[in-house]
Amino acid sequence: MSDTALPPAALPDAAALPDAAAEAQRQDYHYRVISRALHEIDAARAEAAAGGHRRELPLTDLAARLGFSPAHFQRVFSAWVGVSPKRYQQYLSLDLARELLAERLPLEEVAASAGLSGPSRLHDLFLRWEAMTPGEFAAGGGGLTIRWGRFPSPFGEALAFATARGLCGLAFTAETGFEAAFADMAARWPGATLREEADAIRPWVEAALGGRGEAALTLIGAPFQIKVWEALLAIPSGEVTTYSEIAARIGNPAAVRAVGTAVGRNPISYLIPCHRALCKSGGLGGYHWGLPVKRAMLAREAARREAGIAPALLCLAQK
Repeated sequence: MSDTALPPAALPDAAALPDAAAEAQRQDYHYRVISRALHEIDAARAEAAAGGHRRELPLTDLAARLGFSPAHFQRVFSAWVGVSPKRYQQYLSLDLARELLAERLPLEEVAASAGLSGPSRLHDLFLRWEAMTPGEFAAGGGGLTIRWGRFPSPFGEALAFATARGLCGLAFTAETGFEAAFADMAARWPGATLREEADAIRPWVEAALGGRGEAALTLIGAPFQIKVWEALLAIPSGEVTTYSEIAARIGNPAAVRAVGTAVGRNPISYLIPCHRALCKSGGLGGYHWGLPVKRAMLAREAARREAGIAPALLCLAQK
């Protein structure tokens, strides 16, 4: 058993907590288990490679390394995904990104069918978004009041920020810590007034993270960044693309490095799905809030897509 194993007792007694606090504790626990499982799977793979062979980590062995029974780990994974998956390790494997990349459709086809999972299905999540003008972006948030709050998510604690027009920031603190994540986000709008008012933005955040309802986004960035983020919005849950495909999509195929920089500066993580952008080789590339978070996002989306419960998404630009 690892020194950092998470025994079942780490799950708090939900009955002793208010509903919101219990949900936050539950989601944080689930993410910590998944993050630890990713680490253990990678460690086992490295050990096998060092011995000159390749061996997948069986469920019983993984559960033992975490200090769980196999049944408990399966319950946690199923609760985190929202459905009992067929093959848990397929989604947690480091090879998932390459497999998704090999199966992907051309970005043009993905964009044409984004959010449509069947002829009779209604959209689960409706995102309407608008971009601030270059002048507003240049002002560094001057004159803006940005409300923010801390929220539970399937990927640990999320920090959400919103103007009166929509969500303008979403960050994840599990790998960086709250203080670093908050300072990073606040520095993006140095002229803005920040107010902690979670209840004021809760409906947008819960719709966005829950994949159901309606949320508004405010894109605050340079014109080139906005074009890249628009391209990301066309990639549905469970699909991936490459930085070079995004560059071609926006009509600037030579700008792969600049695209990568713009992807990394995306302020509304997960909703503008920069985690779905991969290297052409199938490597994960980077992720501003930590690669374990990116891997967890891809794993959860792949499992939910295969189960047929990935949210259908409609994005509408407001001009």
